[in-house]
Amino acid sequence: MTASTIRFIAFPRTEPPPSFCAEIVAAFVAHEQGISTKLLKKGLTSNEVLTALRDDLIRLGFQVEAGPQKNDKIQRPVFFGEGGTPTLNYQIDAYHPQWRCGFEVEAGRAWMGNAIYRDLIQGLVMVQVDTLVLAVPNGYRYQSGGRSVVSSDFANTVSVAESLYGHTRLKMPYGLIVIGY
Repeated sequence: MTASTIRFIAFPRTEPPPSFCAEIVAAFVAHEQGISTKLLKKGLTSNEVLTALRDDLIRLGFQVEAGPQKNDKIQRPVFFGEGGTPTLNYQIDAYHPQWRCGFEVEAGRAWMGNAIYRDLIQGLVMVQVDTLVLAVPNGYRYQSGGRSVVSSDFANTVSVAESLYGHTRLKMPYGLIVIGY
């Protein structure tokens, strides 16, 4: 039996991962053959990865983005205005209301396109997000100067998370689970 290519680490590292972490990681492992950036020659888009995971996430209790239309998106409020109406929302790939868990899948632009930074910042201000799951490629393959290059997106994302969660100047208001697929 070969070891899984799916990796994860939870922050802060001074606390155990939330109990639901294993269930989320199991969904990735169940679809490993079809989504793994270590097994596939060409990685999928973030929407393709989310589509592969969709039924399992729904089974776990997540509300999952259904498509590209505005009504298909999952909105998390940031600010509320008069009458309690949200005045600013951010879109998120999935949300679990009981776990208060936001879920974002990134692909090619995770590291090189700075998408992880946007996700981390938006997680800071979205209402009722106590845990953020950030799924990124273990390695993103691309061509540069006629040669194949692999960006270590999982390792780079973990490095940023270690800086944020390990520094004394900052107290992150949510737990983070980084999954490498």
